[in-house]
Amino acid sequence: MTSEKRFTLTAPVKRMLGRVHDQVNIDILLEGNLKSGLRKLRNSTEAILQEFNEYAGGNIHYRLIDPVADGDDSTRALILDSLARMGIQPMTQVAQSKKGEEQSQRIVIPAAIVKYKERELPVDLLKGVQRSREGQSPEQLYVNAEDLLEYKFASAIDKLITDTLPAIGYLMGNGEPLDFRVYSLIQYLRENYRFGMVRLDSVPVIPAQLNALIMVKPLLKFSDDEKRKLDQFVMRGGSLICMIDNLYAETDSLQKGRETLAYDRGLNLDDLLFHYGVRINQDLVEDMQCASINLVVGTQGGKPQFQLLPWPYYPLLDGSPSSWITKNLDPVFSKFTNSIDTVKAPGIRKTILLQTSPNARTVSTPALISLETIKTASDPKAFQQSDIPVGVLLEGKFQSLYANRMSTALSDSLADLYQQPFLKSGEKNARIIVCADGDLVMNELSERGPLPLGFSKDINYTFANAEFLSNCLDYSVNPSGVLEARSKDFSLRLLDPEKTEDERSFWQFINIVVPLGVVMICGLVFQYIRKRKYNTPS
Repeated sequence: MTSEKRFTLTAPVKRMLGRVHDQVNIDILLEGNLKSGLRKLRNSTEAILQEFNEYAGGNIHYRLIDPVADGDDSTRALILDSLARMGIQPMTQVAQSKKGEEQSQRIVIPAAIVKYKERELPVDLLKGVQRSREGQSPEQLYVNAEDLLEYKFASAIDKLITDTLPAIGYLMGNGEPLDFRVYSLIQYLRENYRFGMVRLDSVPVIPAQLNALIMVKPLLKFSDDEKRKLDQFVMRGGSLICMIDNLYAETDSLQKGRETLAYDRGLNLDDLLFHYGVRINQDLVEDMQCASINLVVGTQGGKPQFQLLPWPYYPLLDGSPSSWITKNLDPVFSKFTNSIDTVKAPGIRKTILLQTSPNARTVSTPALISLETIKTASDPKAFQQSDIPVGVLLEGKFQSLYANRMSTALSDSLADLYQQPFLKSGEKNARIIVCADGDLVMNELSERGPLPLGFSKDINYTFANAEFLSNCLDYSVNPSGVLEARSKDFSLRLLDPEKTEDERSFWQFINIVVPLGVVMICGLVFQYIRKRKYNTPS
């Protein structure tokens, strides 16, 4: 037991492990000669799995392996390719024993594979983990990864042992994308949930069997009838995840014409969201903490010259540390984001999930967005707004927007034909997640096909969009509550590396020579006393 509860499992994880009635085998791929941060992460992984085993009745079995330790280059390439298809990415470890010595490199795989019966799931120990910030030690990454070990392994085991998966519907009928831009999203939904399409413009009621609905970047106006269907789904305790672009501002238009006009899409969702407790504003967020884009800055020899330049309209959003969904989350990649305000809604608890950095601002619309502005450095003094909300979680029993608008005839028909009587207020607690950017859960494309969710091809980096999506879905529909394990927060306690190197000889002397000297002195004193005691006078 520690003040951080490092070795204490959360109650939902204990309950979940009590449902493990068959053997779970786990291959930990992080093995071999590791640097201190990775070695500590491996040891913590072993410790957490040993704790899991105590509550799972001895059904958790693990082994440490280094899959690329043996074999030739072609064999290692095949192994790495197989792991990549599972979503496991290796990393190169650069090690140096002492100052002045030559550095060595080796491939390490900070991941594990969890197997149960005929199924298996990968666990990437570093994926989506908040990277070390400016002024922090590089070792902070591994401490943040330790925070999430319990959740990552518990989530994988929970998915493997659960027979009946939650059902999630993907909303259609208002211009939502259904192409390669949502490939990663649809694939994730199919692999982890019971999944289906829901055409809001044609179904009379939303099926009661669904646990959650996800709305991704609608383009067309919602009718009152469509909003009523969403409203009644929420009144019955269904979860609603909304990824909404309130304004028209697209990267494609910008690349073709070098400028584009940002203006209201007219989705007609403002009254519904306002009634539930949020307002998506008619503005665009600019942030100095942003992704870069490749831009043509000139020509040389008749060929265009590209340069990576920061683009404030692509904010890298920070997760709120106050929510299990976003705690210790790496930045989330967004495009042409709007700001969100929370408004009064009786009985509804509101939690900020995503927000800007301390150096941001909003731009009122309609507004002309031009790529030419990127070539002139932005004045940091103009970015004075801090932590602008972009994603919000709403929880509680909601009141229906249509409580005083529903005709008796329609109410009776819903009850008679579809066994769904009209509800003026929520009969169960519901959860609504609203994010003011539809691109958060849409992947980019390359000539070879869809890219992983959160991957920016301009800077060749994968942000935590996939983890954010996974956590939102898990929080919305998973009754086991294992997401609570993300609440852990370990502190980093490091030795000063420079002081350690400078004082190495001194502390080696203290730890090796001094104990030996103490033993020798004690021995001499003992011999002296013994001689005095037993030496008879002549």
